[in-house]
Amino acid sequence: MQLVIAEKPSVAQSIAAALGVKEKKDGYMEGDKYLISWCVGHLVQLSEAAAYGEQYQKWNYDSLPILPHEWQYTVAADKGKQFKILKELMHRADVTEVINACDAGREGELIFRFVYEVAGCNKPMRRLWISSMEDNAIRSGFDNLKDGRDYDPLYASALCRAKADWIIGINATRLFSCLYHKTLNVGRVQTPTLKMLTDRDAAITTFKKEKYYHVRLALPGTEAVSEKFSDHAAAENLKAACNTGPVICKSVTREKKTVSPPKLFDLTGLQREANRIFGYTAKQTLDLAQSLYEKRLLTYPRTDSSYLTDDMGGTAAQISELLCKKLPFMQDVTFSPDVSRTLDSKKVSDHHAIIPTQELAKAELSALPESERNILILAGVRLLFAAAEPHIYEAVTAVFSCADNDFTAKGKTVLCSGWKDLERCYRLTLKAKPDHEDDTFPNVPDFTEGQTFSNIPATVTAHDTQPPKPHTEASLLSAMEHAGSEDTTEDAERKGLGTPATRAAVIEKLVKSGFVERRGKQLVPTKNGINLVCVLPDSLTSPKLTAEWENTLTLIAKGKSDPEDFMQGIEEMARELVKAYPFLSDGDRERFKEEKPVIGNCPRCGSFVYEGRKNYYCENRDCTFAMWKNDRFFEERKTSFTPKIAAALLKSGKANVKGLYSPKTGKTYDGTVVLADTGGKYVNYRIEITKKK
Repeated sequence: MQLVIAEKPSVAQSIAAALGVKEKKDGYMEGDKYLISWCVGHLVQLSEAAAYGEQYQKWNYDSLPILPHEWQYTVAADKGKQFKILKELMHRADVTEVINACDAGREGELIFRFVYEVAGCNKPMRRLWISSMEDNAIRSGFDNLKDGRDYDPLYASALCRAKADWIIGINATRLFSCLYHKTLNVGRVQTPTLKMLTDRDAAITTFKKEKYYHVRLALPGTEAVSEKFSDHAAAENLKAACNTGPVICKSVTREKKTVSPPKLFDLTGLQREANRIFGYTAKQTLDLAQSLYEKRLLTYPRTDSSYLTDDMGGTAAQISELLCKKLPFMQDVTFSPDVSRTLDSKKVSDHHAIIPTQELAKAELSALPESERNILILAGVRLLFAAAEPHIYEAVTAVFSCADNDFTAKGKTVLCSGWKDLERCYRLTLKAKPDHEDDTFPNVPDFTEGQTFSNIPATVTAHDTQPPKPHTEASLLSAMEHAGSEDTTEDAERKGLGTPATRAAVIEKLVKSGFVERRGKQLVPTKNGINLVCVLPDSLTSPKLTAEWENTLTLIAKGKSDPEDFMQGIEEMARELVKAYPFLSDGDRERFKEEKPVIGNCPRCGSFVYEGRKNYYCENRDCTFAMWKNDRFFEERKTSFTPKIAAALLKSGKANVKGLYSPKTGKTYDGTVVLADTGGKYVNYRIEITKKK
């Protein structure tokens, strides 16, 4: 009996269907030759620091760096049952070998090996290495299983990545949190992402607007524009000269241009487009795509591939046909999809691109929640765009000379709308029209070289240079995807910051940690976020660290670099980091101190009164003035002692309060609370009734 372990239940089901395994058990499926089970993602993880000794239970500088000698592993708390099932299956007497059918990549290898090692399994293992979930591909993969040990170098690179992230993440986070007395999450992906946001914010803040000017000639049927002028007087002088001088056509250039159809969506592409069109966050898009995947309406979303495998041509054609029938705006469109340009097995890594599934045939789109429907249709129309004809147009550039200056008129004529026609039809169905390039360019008349014009009106228009725009999730995801690419080798498995599966979580963590805030679609660093980037060394805020790691990890996966050398370098980096920050000045230590809002002035000593967790207290430690939020006076009257009431009491000694409860009558009334401070340990209050209810 062979035990097949997939990464996810859905993949296990596809494998079972292809191999004819039908009997369902608790946590696995059983056939004559195969037992098929699954991991549910990362079942086993590297243990937290506290597992290495009591001295690491609390965060303190003296315990750093934390460098495990014997690494420990922990089964994820919510996945214990599935691990137990896998362990029991591995040790079943009739199981002769284990087949690793986890995703064909570094992380898939890690997920399987962690389970295999922690379960104490020593049975022979073989590797299923496929990217397509088509039945034929699965069966072909089982006919060509590889020896699992052939992938030991890939596992070594995955293990190095996991351990390196653990060492740098935990030591840097604890180091800077201890130094600044505030939880400061530091990570190889998260911190450079934050740096991108702070760099953009700084560029916007320091931007200085500058005026510039264009001189425009109103030629017959078009407008020709000069280069930029920074000097208004120079532009006016040119305008005056043009109003009296002839305009001569110097050249007319016609160039045929082709805009290829967009590629299919990988997860990052889907997240960017959903943010641009619908304003969904990266996490919202991932959650919606995951929900559609679980409903079997969308293929696996956590992918970095934008192609399908070569054997999926028939599937893609059938789904394209389905989409043309299902989508109302395609009803009157004559369209013959060519899916061949969406196929390329060499460009598919762990998973192929995201497309709807054939379950679409049975689905009632109107029955889906609107947000899920939006994502499903978005993935569907991208398949149609990708299978459509290129957009072809003729670009015309005419250059004119007047008063020894050049003026340019540009236009274009569409020769074949191609995929842009489908995009226009789709865009008309959207409630909010997203920003997009304006496809309408004026036609340029048939000018000829040497043609001369006289009495052409000239005008000057004024413009301002524009600051960079704040990052949206769409632009940040794009920046993360390409970060450090110039330093990453061509054959590195992972490029950019994070993976399509983790980028949304990185953004959410930055927001949750208080380093970034959302303002509409914009992502803006907070004061704490800017401060964090300021105090960290460049090595932790630059994407170069990720690029360097990826280059070495790729060599380890190929057996061309020693994992021990890599890990020694990581440990040395952690030691040097701790050594470089032995102490801080008093001013630096206060950098992340919370700025508490002042509620008012103390009636006893005049110092500021701040809001605490349980009270409103005087900043002067020698003064005992405090107003407690749980004071019996307010609790008896079923009234929350809000900062607004506290501020009024401090300002004028009185606060008008609505809905005070009377314990005597059981009714509510509006009254004035009066601060009756006698200078003792506790403050007193009394009521001036203003109006009965």
